Amino acid sequence: MISESESLREESTASALVQPFAEWLAAVIELAGVSVIAVLVGFALLYAIVALLRGANAKAVFRELRAQLVSGILIGLELLVAADIIHTVAVELTFSSIGVLVVVVLVRTFLSFTLELELTGRWPWQQKSGEKEGAI
Repeated sequence: MISESESLREESTASALVQPFAEWLAAVIELAGVSVIAVLVGFALLYAIVALLRGANAKAVFRELRAQLVSGILIGLELLVAADIIHTVAVELTFSSIGVLVVVVLVRTFLSFTLELELTGRWPWQQKSGEKEGAI
């Protein structure tokens, strides 16, 4: 039979092994999120500059630039939320950190929804015109 102190020692050993990996994984995902935003913003700006230099319609280039920027930000935000969840759940599980995570996820979710509305002209849960119910 395992004593309570042995059980606690096993839990702390498992926690000691998981926590550094979770911190590392959260940092890598966070870096990926920031990198995705930075790279896609760079590509979007470069594309817009090249299109304008080639004589493209400025309004069309501006709309395309906004769409590309929104797409990059949405992808980056998803990665940043994943990193926050991993960090909070696996590394710093306190009521305070969970409260902060809830607020961060709510703000980022609201931002994602409004960016999706900006990009597509509809909310994420709305169907595209002509799309059938239940179609993927």
